[in-house]
Amino acid sequence: MTAQVKNQSASAWLMLVSRTLLFSFFQSLFAFALILAGRFTSWQDSARWWPVGVFLANVIGVVLLIRLYKKESARYQDIFKFHKKTIKSDLLALLLIFPLIGALGFFPNLLLGRWLFGDSLIALRMFIQPLPLWATIIAVVLFPVSQGFAELPVYFAYVMPRIEKQTGSGWAAVALSGLFLSIQHAFAPLVFDYRFILWRGLMFLPFALAVGFLLKWRPRLLPYLAIVHILMDFSLTPYFLGA
Repeated sequence: MTAQVKNQSASAWLMLVSRTLLFSFFQSLFAFALILAGRFTSWQDSARWWPVGVFLANVIGVVLLIRLYKKESARYQDIFKFHKKTIKSDLLALLLIFPLIGALGFFPNLLLGRWLFGDSLIALRMFIQPLPLWATIIAVVLFPVSQGFAELPVYFAYVMPRIEKQTGSGWAAVALSGLFLSIQHAFAPLVFDYRFILWRGLMFLPFALAVGFLLKWRPRLLPYLAIVHILMDFSLTPYFLGA
C-alpha cells in the first residue's frame, strides 16, 4: 500500500468521526466560556448553543474536504455538479423516492419522542432553547445552509466510497456512514439524559441509511439531496424563532 493510499485510508476514518468530535469540542468550549462569564449553572447551559457549534463544525468540515480532495487532484465543488444529460431521470428518481425519505426523516423523530418522553414536545423543548438574536440568526440561516455543504458530503461523498474501497463491502460502507451520521446527532447537543441521547442518536438512523443506499446507487443525486437537506433544516426556523 502506497503512502498516498494509506493517507486516504486514515483520512476517511478520521472524517467519519470528525463531526462528532467537533460537536463535542465546541459545546465544551461554550461551557468553558459560560464558566468564565459566571453564567454556567449546569452542562445544559452549553447545550442551547448547538446550532452555533454545528455551523462552526460545518465550516471546518468544508475546509477539510476542500483540502482532502485537492490532495487527490480532485475538486470538492465537483460533487455538487448537476449532470445535464440525466437531469430528467434524476429528478424523476428523486420525486419517486422523496415521500419515503420524508417519512423516514419525520416519523422516527416523532415516534421516538413519544415513546421515550411520553410527549415529543418535551424532547423538542430540551433540543431548542432561547438564544440571543445573533445566535438565532446563525440558527435560522447559516446553520441550515452550511448543513447542505457539509453533512452529506462528508459521510456519503467522501467517507463512504473510500471505506467501500478499503473494506471491499459497499453495504458495510453504507451502514457505517449512515450509523455515524445518525449517532453524531446525540452530540448536537450532548445532554446527559439517556432518553434524549437515544432520541437524538436514533431519530435519523432510517433516514441516514436510506440516503446512503440511494447515493450508493446513484451518487449524482447528491446535489439534489443537499438542497432537500437544507430545506429540512430550514423547517426548524419557527421553533428557533418561537424560543
